[in-house]
Amino acid sequence: RAVTWVRSALFQATFYLWTAVMVVIFVPALLGPKSWTVKGQAIWAQGVVLLLRGLARIRLEVQGIENLPQGAVIVASKHQSAFDTLIYHRLLRDPAIVMKKELLKIPIYGSYSLKVGMIPVDRKAGAAALRALLKGAEAAKAQARPILIFPEGTRTAPGVRVPYQAGISALYKGLGLPVVPVALNSGLFWPRRTFAKWPGTIVIEFLPAIPPGLARPEFMARLETAIEDTSERLVREAEGAKD
Repeated sequence: RAVTWVRSALFQATFYLWTAVMVVIFVPALLGPKSWTVKGQAIWAQGVVLLLRGLARIRLEVQGIENLPQGAVIVASKHQSAFDTLIYHRLLRDPAIVMKKELLKIPIYGSYSLKVGMIPVDRKAGAAALRALLKGAEAAKAQARPILIFPEGTRTAPGVRVPYQAGISALYKGLGLPVVPVALNSGLFWPRRTFAKWPGTIVIEFLPAIPPGLARPEFMARLETAIEDTSERLVREAEGAKD
């Protein structure tokens, strides 16, 4: 356990240093084409993956990537860890990520988010938030970009289920795109609200796409079952590997 805490401290310090260096280096990208900033985000995410492997002994395994269509698609991901918010810069091509509007207030980071066309949503705005979500998603669809949303709306601990928010069903109905569910077990190794990073293998699994056109109850049932049941399986398998 002591070794894990030391490794966690080394990773945490290096993670912040790497992030700060990347933020500064890519400030000039804000004056250039969007592709520069998109590339910078992918490099940053890959750097974090390497730091996790080298310092925290956490590996990444991606399964089912063949289930991800090219072009415009909705990606609905389980959300257990801060890791989930960064890794898709590496896994998806130029993703339009649905994010909390408050994050735009973070210096420089907010400018990067606007530069690459993220989709900020004021979760307190009710129907206006859904309209803003759809407007941003329509723009991303027109550019053939994948649209990433975390249906739970917040991080949840492994094994915990919470009701999915209205945003995912609004996107499904409004865009007429397939939805690719994504299950994961990241919360076992990079838990929320804690300093420790536990060694092991983060598994992210892209599941078969749900086609457009289903009634809302059927769509939501299929989505939640796919994400939650598979995430629980991934958690069980990871916990079994520790025994």
